[in-house]
Amino acid sequence: MSSDSDPVDDKASDSMAESSAAEEQASVVEPAAASDAVTTPAGEEPTAEEPVVEAPVAEEPAVDEPAVEEPAVDVPVAEGALPEVTLCQGAPADATADPDYTPVVRGRIDRFGVAMGTGRRKTSVARVRIRPGKGEFQINGRSLDDYFGVERDRHMVLAPLRLTGKQDQLDVHIRVNGGGTTGQTGAIVLGIARALQVLDSSLHQTLSEAGFLTRDGRMVERKKYGLRKARRSFQFSKR
Repeated sequence: MSSDSDPVDDKASDSMAESSAAEEQASVVEPAAASDAVTTPAGEEPTAEEPVVEAPVAEEPAVDEPAVEEPAVDVPVAEGALPEVTLCQGAPADATADPDYTPVVRGRIDRFGVAMGTGRRKTSVARVRIRPGKGEFQINGRSLDDYFGVERDRHMVLAPLRLTGKQDQLDVHIRVNGGGTTGQTGAIVLGIARALQVLDSSLHQTLSEAGFLTRDGRMVERKKYGLRKARRSFQFSKR
């Protein structure tokens, strides 16, 4: 017996190796087919996959964050763009008066051409008569310096005449009664202003802006029952 292998034996061994490899492949395919048979039984059609429904997600409430205020920046403004500010001087200069406005005149002119005006303040009543003249001024038949001893009162009485420039052009005769010095001074000022308004209607704006045609309605508050004065109560006594 020779040491060399027989070719017939080599072919047999090769065929056996191929058959074993084919058996292994068949064993791998069979379990996959078995699994397919289990998932899809015979005689039943494969069902379509159902769509996945997502559960609604609750929306979280929005939280308002505090707004951060930006610092104010001063913007330079041109001088001509600033509005005109008037303090106690009536309407601005560019304001136009209403042409249909008719001022209320509280006074009259008699048949002799004398302008008459009545002024009131507190409990005082002043009846003023003005006519063209040389600047004579009488109060209850007395001169101004004799009737009013306080310089402040004399200055207030002559204020409407000085404002309109009529102090040396008119004669003023006044009858005043009631009240005290302060009340009579206010009544005379209102009476003179009303008489000037009647004498020359163009002076209305000047007198009105100065406040001479405004009736001061402040009065002494009356005493109340159970009180010593208007609001002052009696002194408390414990015993």
